[in-house]
Amino acid sequence: MLYTRRIHTASVLTNEKVLVVGGYNGFVLNSAELYDLLTETWTGIHSMHEIRYAHTASVLANSKVLIAGGYDGTFALNSTELYDPSTGNWTIASRMNDARHAHAACILADGKVLVTGGEIGISTLNSAELYDQSTGTWTMTGRMNDARDSHTATVLKNGKVLVTGGQSGTNIVSITLNSTELYDPSTGTWTMTGHMNDAREVHTATLLPDGKVLVTGGQKDNDILNSAELYDPLTETWTIIASMKNTREVHTASLLMNGKVLIAGGYMGNTTEIYDPTTSTWVDGGDMNDVRISHTASVLTNGKVLVTGGFGNVNYLSSAELYG
Repeated sequence: MLYTRRIHTASVLTNEKVLVVGGYNGFVLNSAELYDLLTETWTGIHSMHEIRYAHTASVLANSKVLIAGGYDGTFALNSTELYDPSTGNWTIASRMNDARHAHAACILADGKVLVTGGEIGISTLNSAELYDQSTGTWTMTGRMNDARDSHTATVLKNGKVLVTGGQSGTNIVSITLNSTELYDPSTGTWTMTGHMNDAREVHTATLLPDGKVLVTGGQKDNDILNSAELYDPLTETWTIIASMKNTREVHTASLLMNGKVLIAGGYMGNTTEIYDPTTSTWVDGGDMNDVRISHTASVLTNGKVLVTGGFGNVNYLSSAELYG
């Protein structure tokens, strides 16, 4: 890439290019660049209006990319902006009702973007809000039962959203959560569902082809985890499965076209492993060229996985590599 960066976002656009924006490399960034999978090259584009990291990026039905919130090094942000691939320009969008970073965002079946939780100041949030691209406005929706940041949000096949884990509290006193809850877009309400077997934050959650959700790794208090478990939406229960070969946090999980899941990197590691849902087993996926955490992983239209940036043993990374 043109810039070293971690805690950035990477979005696969409808034109098959990958948009990478923001992040941190000792400085908070507003730079943006595009990866062209046909030429395997990076091109710098117009920068965002604001510097930010720990933000979210959502590709909307109209092909624009919504960047929401994040941290500018001093304050959590409620600002949002839109990238238009057809023009290559950024425009300021409506502000969220709550400033937040380390939150989660997902796109609902109706095309709206649901943003949940995050951190503001020293405290975690339980608020949630919806972005409607047809009106360009944010509307508050039901609050989660637990305040949380560094959690996951996964849209299930029934249209509900599963939120898992995270941390809750303040910078002074916080706990890692094993609680999970469901958001129903038809009612705008949250209900608690089964508790994970392990409390965890900065973990991953992946929707599998059979509708179950695979959760891997993360941090529990000061321990880095290798445990994995499956959520079954039909029974609303969690089942422990075989642990990963390596402990990991701030890693990535990518659903491959063959239905398997590629887990890459994590705390000071360059290892990868692959989960096979048909056998519920893990196999070695080979080592990345660089050790990296706080990176991104994007499944491209050709089935390959593009991994970008992150932090290595001692340095912020600009390197990118392809799996597959």
